[in-house]
Amino acid sequence: MKKILFLTPTLPYPPVSGGVIKSNKVVHFLSERYELTVACLLKNEDTQHRAAFQTTVQLSNFISEELNVPRTAKNLILSNLQGIPLNLFRNKSAAFKQKVNAVIHQYDVVFCDHYVMFQYIPENFKGKIVLHEHNCEYLIWKRYAGIEKSLPKKLALLNQASRIKKYERQICRKADVILAAPNDIEELVKIGADKQKFLETYHLGDDSLLEQEKLQFQPDNNTLLYIGTLSWEANIDGLLWFYKDIFPLLKKKNPAIKLRIIGRHPDERLIRIAENDKDIILEGFVEELEPYFRNSNVFITPLRFGSGIKVKVVNSLYMGIPCVTTSIGAEGLKTEDGEHMFIKDSPQEFADAINLLLTNKTIWDKISNNAKALARKYYTWDYVLENIRKSVEK
Repeated sequence: MKKILFLTPTLPYPPVSGGVIKSNKVVHFLSERYELTVACLLKNEDTQHRAAFQTTVQLSNFISEELNVPRTAKNLILSNLQGIPLNLFRNKSAAFKQKVNAVIHQYDVVFCDHYVMFQYIPENFKGKIVLHEHNCEYLIWKRYAGIEKSLPKKLALLNQASRIKKYERQICRKADVILAAPNDIEELVKIGADKQKFLETYHLGDDSLLEQEKLQFQPDNNTLLYIGTLSWEANIDGLLWFYKDIFPLLKKKNPAIKLRIIGRHPDERLIRIAENDKDIILEGFVEELEPYFRNSNVFITPLRFGSGIKVKVVNSLYMGIPCVTTSIGAEGLKTEDGEHMFIKDSPQEFADAINLLLTNKTIWDKISNNAKALARKYYTWDYVLENIRKSVEK
């Protein structure tokens, strides 16, 4: 039986956000088939969940180290002095490296779950290295820089994008197998990664939602729904853009419209908006999403930068709640504008698509049915986990 070391930057539990849901699924899948050790950094509430996680999965060993390095100007300067990306610096631990180095040569395969963990694989490791690229990371920062208006911040973001691009190129050359979303494979090949090393993967949500009772159009329901991690800058930016540029357009036509926002760790800017506008309902984290899907009429994902496949969008397909998103929100999926969702990048077109779905049952039903059928055909965990198995065996 192969021995696998799973390196991950955060505890893969509880499975409540996109990357953690995926990591948790992969850990369970590998632990049922191989001799698996999880080695992870513990951040924020991770220490509270460590014991619970270990009761949910059968592991050969569990290695951890607490680490909390905030995203601050001081740490940005320190990372620049070391010539490494800020996120690499924030996930750098001498104590963790020592623990990993003491055992890593016992393993046949290292499954590197995120690019920041590649720094813990020594040059002389002789086994197979599987790199799981959750996103094409440099592209996120490049796109973020593209919408940033402040020149100093734009330059800082471009500097990060350049450093990450260089690092991603290096580690893609060192890895034996690379797992990435289809759109990210294209971008990584452009910067020098070998296309033959790649296996497709997706960040999926809860595909059991496919079996839930079908949603129905609600003619008097003017509630929009947003779900996402509310501390992630791409999500914050998208919601601020929606509130400033799109929500007023909706209000002109439909004063009764409301937005319900669900997610962990809401940013202060979002909290302030909800405190001052009764039509923005900030729920925070909730245990069960299904009731919120049922009590909403349209799902929105207003993203202006990011990478990879968005779990929140996939969950909307599972439930069959019509989604309005941007080209960034839809990338990597086999969705078509006006068939499975609406994909709109301008504020006016985004608002028009929402208004159409709120008022036209025929269009709503068409999008709902097509979305669910597409998800059932292409976006279930069976395909994803089979490629995880191939990555280890290939």
